[in-house]
Amino acid sequence: MKTWLVRELGNPENVLKIEEIQYPERGQEEVLIQVKAVSLNFFDILLCQGKYQERPELPFSLGSEISGIVVDAREGSRFKAGQHVLALPGVHKGGLAEFVSVPENTVFPIPESMSWSEAAAFFITYHTSYYALNNRAKLQEGEVLLVHAGAGGVGSAAIQLGKSIGAFVIATAGGSEKTKICKELGADIVIDYLTEDFVEVVKKETGGKGANVIYDPVGGDVFDRSKKCIAFDGRILVIGFAGGTIPTLTTNHVLIKNYSVVGVHWGLFHRLYPSEVDNEHAAIMELYEKGKIKPLIYRAFAFEQVPEALKLLGQRKTWGKVVIDIEK
Repeated sequence: MKTWLVRELGNPENVLKIEEIQYPERGQEEVLIQVKAVSLNFFDILLCQGKYQERPELPFSLGSEISGIVVDAREGSRFKAGQHVLALPGVHKGGLAEFVSVPENTVFPIPESMSWSEAAAFFITYHTSYYALNNRAKLQEGEVLLVHAGAGGVGSAAIQLGKSIGAFVIATAGGSEKTKICKELGADIVIDYLTEDFVEVVKKETGGKGANVIYDPVGGDVFDRSKKCIAFDGRILVIGFAGGTIPTLTTNHVLIKNYSVVGVHWGLFHRLYPSEVDNEHAAIMELYEKGKIKPLIYRAFAFEQVPEALKLLGQRKTWGKVVIDIEK
């Protein structure tokens, strides 16, 4: 079968190669899946370069989110042949292949109404945002939610999930194309951070009170400025540091303004409380089937276009999620 492999570290366009390898055998506690689509993430680029926090042994493949059809599962499994699923192969196995065998606890059912591209683009973004807003921030109906990088993967999910809870959503994005996307996703107010000061707009739209919850996957100066428009008893969610700079925090400011800075490490939550993640998944699937959420996909690339897709992703020229369609 065909797969993309990295045999030496470097930029994706230089080190990624398509190879023919042996068809995988299903492990005892695994599910064998025919892969239909694969979602790419920025950390796939870092994996190729050897700069990610995990460094799998060479050779390895990429693609930590897939969708596909179950080919085989153990006797007594909750999965059966022919079932539509999404799965998380992880950085040590990678899903950029025609078939993959993965641990059963990393496989999740999806409705047949969901497209393969949507399913591949779904899991990490929506589970991260659902956990952040519902579990960590306990966002309430009527509260003001400020979402940074609203046209990105987790940001677009946060806008939709915030609206499903009944929040008033303010989103930031850079440029007319991305601000238009945020509006289409349901944001009540959209701020172009290239031309507008989000602190001033948030204060104006909230009568000076500020946002109750701020969803920050950017870090750096965005985090520092967010502290200027957080409401009394507000919660700033630390999702990640896409801006490249990790901010520091002066706790006297937290005390004076009476707000909380809340870490969101969904990956650890997933490992510690898998049954809770199953419950979350059922709730998120229900929202999807009701039409309240829909993954934002930049483009579905062909299998042979993986290096091109990663290059665009690395240049920050995409929005939403980048997907590889195995059969395209």
